[in-house]
Amino acid sequence: MHRLNSLLLVTCCCTALAACAPADEATQKAPRLVETVTVATEPWSEPVSSTGEIQARVQSELSFRVSGRITERLADVGDRVEAGQVLARIDAEEQQADVQVAQATLQSAEAQQTQAQQALDRQNSLFTTGVSTQAALDEARETLLRANATVASAQAQLDTARDTLAQTELKADADGIITARNAEVGQVAQAAQVVFTLAQDGPRDAVFNIDESLLLGMGREFEPKVEIVPLSGGRPMAGTLREVSPTIDRSTGTIRIKFAVEEGATPGLGSPVIAIARYKPEPTIRLPWSAITSDGGQPALWVVDPQSAKVSLRPIEVQTYGSGYFAVRSGVTPGEVVVTNGTKFISEGEVVALKEAGQ
Repeated sequence: MHRLNSLLLVTCCCTALAACAPADEATQKAPRLVETVTVATEPWSEPVSSTGEIQARVQSELSFRVSGRITERLADVGDRVEAGQVLARIDAEEQQADVQVAQATLQSAEAQQTQAQQALDRQNSLFTTGVSTQAALDEARETLLRANATVASAQAQLDTARDTLAQTELKADADGIITARNAEVGQVAQAAQVVFTLAQDGPRDAVFNIDESLLLGMGREFEPKVEIVPLSGGRPMAGTLREVSPTIDRSTGTIRIKFAVEEGATPGLGSPVIAIARYKPEPTIRLPWSAITSDGGQPALWVVDPQSAKVSLRPIEVQTYGSGYFAVRSGVTPGEVVVTNGTKFISEGEVVALKEAGQ
């Protein structure tokens, strides 16, 4: 009887152990499946954009060379003008009087010149016949020379007066479009005061005021070619870097940059445009946004040990943030494996099962 009880006890224990074995195995955790990517460098250029406007490459600031009251204004902003077209006039009464005085002075000088020439002719005739002296002949010649000089001076004064009179009309110096007007009829315009600004026909520039930090690009250089997109719609245009201002605008902290618009493009003056430029490509490590995590408030990545499949949290330095990605400056090297999906559920030293992103 005692032997039978022992046998029954052993049987029950074996049955219990057999029942517990699957439960223990069920409680063991399977490695967590995470998506990973192998770190690699690739040539990459970061796109940057800025808003600017289309301007004429050559702009003329037109002004009167003499002072006076404006009596006529024959052009306005937006008008297309041709070279030589009169744009405005000032009161020319004073200049016309100067021309009349210069003409009278010239006529008087020419009359004296004629008298001096006749006197010299007489002295030559008398000297030939022996009636006059050499001294009288020399004096007549000197008088004629002074008369000739007086005529030349009077002619120069007349030319100057006529030129001054012509300056009472402000004319366009080239074909183009008036982009600014700074005077009105009745206003007294001073000499060299800008009255009109003329955007000359010809090449166009896309002009941008770019922040200094953006231009420097952390020591990187821009590609010389950019894409210029009109905000009002239309075909994108190619632009070539033409000019970079050597100084910074103190009021805005920006640097002016000009891009030459491709030949054949005819964007309207003042049209708003966006320039999309890229830095020159550099070897860069780029990872998707889902890979980044935090370690004490600093950016970090979960790096997988290829031998043990264990993960460890490693701090990194981010170079730049982009749309859907970020670039790593330091912290990981090409060939290492980082977790890109599932970072919220893993812990330090945990063994994971790897799945390449996109599989």
